[in-house]
Amino acid sequence: MTRFASRTPLSAVVRRLAVTMLALAPVQATLAQETQAPGTLAQSSPPPHPLLQQDWSDVEQQAEGQTVYFNAWGGDPNVNGYLDWVAGQLDQRYDVELVHVKLEDTAAAVSRVLAEKSAGNVDQGAIDLIWINGENFSAMKENGLLLGQFAQRLPNFALTSPEANPEMTTDFTVPTDGYESPWGKAQLTFYYDSDRVDSPPQSLDALLQWSHQHPGRFTYPLVPDFHGSTFLKQALLALVDDPAVLSRPASEVDAEAVMTPLWDYLDALHPQLWRQGRDFPASGPAMRSLMGDGELSLAFTFNPAEPAAAVSSYQLPPSIRSYVLEGGTIGNVHFVTIPFNASHVAGAMVTANFLLSPEAQARKQQLDVWGDPTVLDLERLDSNQRDALTPMDDQPARLPVAELQNTLPEPHPSWMEAVEAGWLERYGTR
Repeated sequence: MTRFASRTPLSAVVRRLAVTMLALAPVQATLAQETQAPGTLAQSSPPPHPLLQQDWSDVEQQAEGQTVYFNAWGGDPNVNGYLDWVAGQLDQRYDVELVHVKLEDTAAAVSRVLAEKSAGNVDQGAIDLIWINGENFSAMKENGLLLGQFAQRLPNFALTSPEANPEMTTDFTVPTDGYESPWGKAQLTFYYDSDRVDSPPQSLDALLQWSHQHPGRFTYPLVPDFHGSTFLKQALLALVDDPAVLSRPASEVDAEAVMTPLWDYLDALHPQLWRQGRDFPASGPAMRSLMGDGELSLAFTFNPAEPAAAVSSYQLPPSIRSYVLEGGTIGNVHFVTIPFNASHVAGAMVTANFLLSPEAQARKQQLDVWGDPTVLDLERLDSNQRDALTPMDDQPARLPVAELQNTLPEPHPSWMEAVEAGWLERYGTR
């Protein structure tokens, strides 16, 4: 197995963020100047798209022959392979060509749409569909960059039972208002090598103690990779005096005071990490590779099925076991959305609907495909569809669904930004 070690990403990330902020500065300045006046760029919303008023059969007919540019994270070969399958199905069934535009950071897509709106491009956008959630969705919603309430127009959206499952209509405490469609679920899940670890740590305090006893056997991915940022949010939830404060925007409280326990914790943890916290793996898959190479004994993922899938594909040893921390771990739903100026709205809607189909959700959940949990309500499906979405294997690395019930809500999106900025300021130049 290829050994992955990150020696230079910290400086590279800092440079990339600096370049991005410089490039966006004129646009952001325009937004800030215009928010005082009516009809501003940030406040204005386009009129409802005509397709949102049409029958679904008309949407499918208009989608024929369209090419949908789907901007989605491209950092995992299993995800990329699944989207290749989706592309083949859309071509065969709907005469829709799907182009996966592989992203390192979803913020790049948000920046592209923002720049297009600033330039007056209102109907010829380069992006038709985005895999999104959290602070990126919040930014698009705040700046009027979303198409409209398309989710309710998708026939398969009803299969999520949104009226009974509020997580299908809430994204990091922000109401989706139909501007995005659910696609899959995620929950922070730890995994360990049972041949090396008899009793894995069950809390953040226990993790710090365990790391002192087993130096170099744990780490987390480089921030702002979402795995690394999620670990920081999990730690913040555990360390803050009043977790309820994290449901409010960071600007409404003394954010630095709230985050001080996190920095104290990381100062104590980092010297005990892999490579003494001087280097970090670039991503979740890179951290998994370190587990496969035997350099780590304990790791985590945001996909509860990933450890079992990696064992099945011989990327991890059969001694891997999974668990969640006492008191629960952060979980969320990830979505797709359509920018306000998408060039191929019908094709994007057809794609979003197919992603919610029982067939596509069942394939996505298979361990040898991706392992991403379904968002569908099994009670809304027929028996064959339920069977296809019910794991039947006895893979010991897979965590039983019953042990994933204690899900902690995501903090407000602004806390992701605050935590990442604080981490880069303190540790990004070391």
